[in-house]
Amino acid sequence: MKRIAVFCGSSIGASHTYKEGAIQLGKELARRGITLVYGGSSVGIMGTVADAVLEAGGQAIGVIPKMLEEKEIAHLHLTELIVVNSMHERKTKMVELADGFIALPGGPGTLEEFFEVFTWAQLGLHQKPCGILNIDHYYDLLISFFNHMNEQQFLQDKHRSIALVDSNPADLIEKFYTYTPPAVKTYIKENQT
Repeated sequence: MKRIAVFCGSSIGASHTYKEGAIQLGKELARRGITLVYGGSSVGIMGTVADAVLEAGGQAIGVIPKMLEEKEIAHLHLTELIVVNSMHERKTKMVELADGFIALPGGPGTLEEFFEVFTWAQLGLHQKPCGILNIDHYYDLLISFFNHMNEQQFLQDKHRSIALVDSNPADLIEKFYTYTPPAVKTYIKENQT
């Protein structure tokens, strides 16, 4: 595990515990020598996790679209800042760079990013771990909804196991090392000649 992409908010959130959890995750990534890949902002939870990684001597790669470079206030002190043309390019680049994914507290954008990589794992497009850092019970309702989808047979048991959940950054990363992706059918048709 060399690089982990973190999806999170460009706001700091209503509770100081979200910031504290982001700092803990940043320190843990640096301690393990894992490079942070994230959205490239200097503000909110995004800036907090990047600053924590850098202050602990780690490396942080930001990926930010041109349209958000000013709005999200691009972080200018990263190990590397990659500026792309669109949100789609941002996600694609982050997925290419990362060996796994973690969702910290955030809004619809965070969920959209997480659900895309989750869905790709479900389809077998990648076999990288997808984690939710459930700081101060922020994601309790989402976890409950995953269970509801499973109970209502819209999410198979083997796919429910894709979402790794923990409230402790170190424990969540440990789950990444022991993660076994589910066996999935490939949906790609072979070329017919």
